[in-house]
Amino acid sequence: MDNQKYEGMWVTSDGYIRQELLSNNRYDEARGNKQSAYTGRYEIKGTYIYYWDDTGFTADGTFVDDNTLHHGGYIFYRELS
Repeated sequence: MDNQKYEGMWVTSDGYIRQELLSNNRYDEARGNKQSAYTGRYEIKGTYIYYWDDTGFTADGTFVDDNTLHHGGYIFYRELS
């Protein structure tokens, strides 16, 4: 249930990193012109997000509010359609 609240596209303010949290608990992250630079699965517990990349590394982040995510030293903002 927590995952649905945060599904969708998250982007850095400069648009360089774009991370889509998909409804199947997978993510797809683009960097610059490279689509799917990182892919893997994620789980959200409360305001914390945990990532397991397909290449084997792990990461985490924190949702500060419904529209702001701190992850990997970056600040992501929810992309509104």
